[in-house]
Amino acid sequence: MLFPSDINKKFFSQVASSSIPTREEIEQKYKWDVSHIYLTDSAWEEDFKWVENQIPGYAKFQGALANSSDDFLNCLKFNEAVGIKLDRLSLYAMLSKDSDMKNQNSQAMYDRIQSLSAKASSMSSFINPEILEIPEVKLRLMLSSNSELKVYSHYVDNLIRVKSHTLSKEEEKILALAENVTSTPYDAYSIFTNADIKFPIIIDDSDSEVEVSHARFYSAMHSKDREYRQRAFFNHLQPYKHYINTFTTLFNGNLKSKIFIAKARGYKSTREASLSRNNIPLSVYDNLIENTNRNLLPLHRWTAIKKKMLGVTELHPYDVYVSLFRSDEEKKYTFDEAAQLVNSALKPLGENYLSVLNTAFNNRWIDVYESTAKRSGAYSSGTTFGVHPYVLLNWTNLLNDVFTLAHEMGHNMHSFFTGQYQPYPYANYSIFLAEVASTFNESLLLEYLIKNSSSDREKLYLIEIYLNSITTTFYRQVMFAEFEKIVYEKLENGNAL
Repeated sequence: MLFPSDINKKFFSQVASSSIPTREEIEQKYKWDVSHIYLTDSAWEEDFKWVENQIPGYAKFQGALANSSDDFLNCLKFNEAVGIKLDRLSLYAMLSKDSDMKNQNSQAMYDRIQSLSAKASSMSSFINPEILEIPEVKLRLMLSSNSELKVYSHYVDNLIRVKSHTLSKEEEKILALAENVTSTPYDAYSIFTNADIKFPIIIDDSDSEVEVSHARFYSAMHSKDREYRQRAFFNHLQPYKHYINTFTTLFNGNLKSKIFIAKARGYKSTREASLSRNNIPLSVYDNLIENTNRNLLPLHRWTAIKKKMLGVTELHPYDVYVSLFRSDEEKKYTFDEAAQLVNSALKPLGENYLSVLNTAFNNRWIDVYESTAKRSGAYSSGTTFGVHPYVLLNWTNLLNDVFTLAHEMGHNMHSFFTGQYQPYPYANYSIFLAEVASTFNESLLLEYLIKNSSSDREKLYLIEIYLNSITTTFYRQVMFAEFEKIVYEKLENGNAL
């Protein structure tokens, strides 16, 4: 994957521009190819109609799961078939929406699949309560006597574990119907921050006019020009301040939605409900926060070193990411150079891994560059049974982007191989484990870059990047966890935020 020699024909993120490019200005090979999911919107509509027609079929299984192991199995298989189609439909709609969040057709498609998923959840909501109504001895016998049912043993074990939080069929149906409503606060925030919010034009560190954006904000934080970092920082945050009451209301709505679900299921707290999904006790969460707070000295020492070496009296958020060890501006990396670096760094993972990795690089699994109304940040789409996962990036040509690519491809490969080697009920991994594959890839990349560095100063620069990564991946995430604990407890105790 190499840039064409005539770079003037298309916009690339390393080319200075005062405004954010439209999606049409990005070269095709740097945009994900959703035709791997559905060739056309019409093909999507056909599967949508298929699911619509299948949903009433749940009724024939209600009240029949205890009749025989065959009835039990047929219901689970039917539910899987609907689930696989819904996942595929959802992936296509999500990627289309995230490519351009101002596109009304994509937004409508996403809204429709959300509604269809809620309808399917409502019609299938009897399954778990009905399974739990079967006496456990009989349930175990059904699982052991039918070879095709054995794969569901862990699924059933998990159901039994949370039996006290599983409601009646009627109550489960009501909660399923509420899915569309409870997601509204976050959906509204996402549309607002990615599509509707307007950022100003400022002067960058080369005296050019640039429009502030999410990706350009993070790029600016690495500039040697402190005044530019400060301008970018405040001009990125200022528009949010104008809508502080709106964001506060949406945030409260999001918290209250989750509190409602937790209370409805009989959990003592929202955190307990969230952790219960992966069978993690609250003590693990609380212990993490407690021991992180006891061991803040390394973070404070690192902050003090930065402050001293930068020669500032106060270290602000816009000072955190500028390098202490690069005398010039950071080296720029095209996406293609980054892909080659990541490929070389991940060689210890073997030929099979690298083969799939390069397929992802060369076959448009990745949406690379920032464009107007594209979702900010980076993610891997996770496992969708029968379809490869996709990656969203907002490339700014920094070494940090190279680490982000390695990180997201860790998620991507994890999802791909999980989907390849696990049956549908277990084709998604726990969020508790998700960051292992991604951060491991970052470690391999760091090791590779250090081994191939040309000077001690370059090694220091790379170690600095990794120390910053520890700050964001560990300390900052624990800070978020502590914040969530505080806000949920306040609301659960009847206090206002």
